[in-house]
Amino acid sequence: MIKILLLGKNGQVGWELQRSLAPMGELVALDRHSTEYCGDLSRLAELAQTVRTLQPQVIVNAAAYTAVDRAESEPELARTVNALAPQVLAQEAAAMGAWLIHYSTDYVFDGGGSTPWREDDTTAPLNVYGATKLEGEQLITASGARHLIFRTSWVYGARGGNFAKTMLRLAQERDRLTVINDQFGAPTGADLIADVTAHAIRQVLQRGATSATQPGLYHLVASGCTSWFDYARWVLDQAQKVHPGLPFKATELLPVPTSAFPTAAQRPHNSRLSTDKLRQTFGLTLPDWQAGVNRMLDEIL
Repeated sequence: MIKILLLGKNGQVGWELQRSLAPMGELVALDRHSTEYCGDLSRLAELAQTVRTLQPQVIVNAAAYTAVDRAESEPELARTVNALAPQVLAQEAAAMGAWLIHYSTDYVFDGGGSTPWREDDTTAPLNVYGATKLEGEQLITASGARHLIFRTSWVYGARGGNFAKTMLRLAQERDRLTVINDQFGAPTGADLIADVTAHAIRQVLQRGATSATQPGLYHLVASGCTSWFDYARWVLDQAQKVHPGLPFKATELLPVPTSAFPTAAQRPHNSRLSTDKLRQTFGLTLPDWQAGVNRMLDEIL
């Protein structure tokens, strides 16, 4: 039986990973409030000791500093959690021959153009969050640890807050909604990310560190593409089909540019990610983004 250490157990992806990883072996799931072992990625020495004590065969790091705007004023903390902690995990994994599974982001790119980004495209982060996530990728790769890094984007889950829930709430509070229409990506469910992760772990444990899994960087998003505006429109239309009696006040949904909502951190316009490498390597079919969103709506409404 393999032992799996999961960090960030109560985040959107971490919550789903607790489900998808449980049948695979002994699962030790931690978050930053855990007491018996350290799951706080800002405490590097204690984090390293936790790995040494537990001696897992697989480390899955679903924890991160994800407050994109706040990272602009807290760059040191963001770097510790998003770059230095993954380095520590990678070094410990390398020392004991374990696999490290880690999650990154489309924010490592500058968001230019309209072509889906491939794994080997040039990176150029626009903000502190993206820069720290990119450094984390690079430090993991440099460690020599066996690893899988999954870049994803526009993540949502039925548990916790998400864009769809925000739109549903605002539609019941306001007469008019304005939503950004010049950022593009694929809404991707935390459940899909967790299930693909478990599938990939099974495969790499069976085949080992072959050329097919090195370097271990893959893009993982649902199929298709949309804008935040069209995503919002889909959510509201589907919600009304499922529950025609929802008390929506909003009678207008208006598209606006990114400049209409100034933020501390610059956002990429093109968050499209090519999943060709992931699908070919692991023999996967990724569902359209609408399927996952519809399932989430059925669950929360």
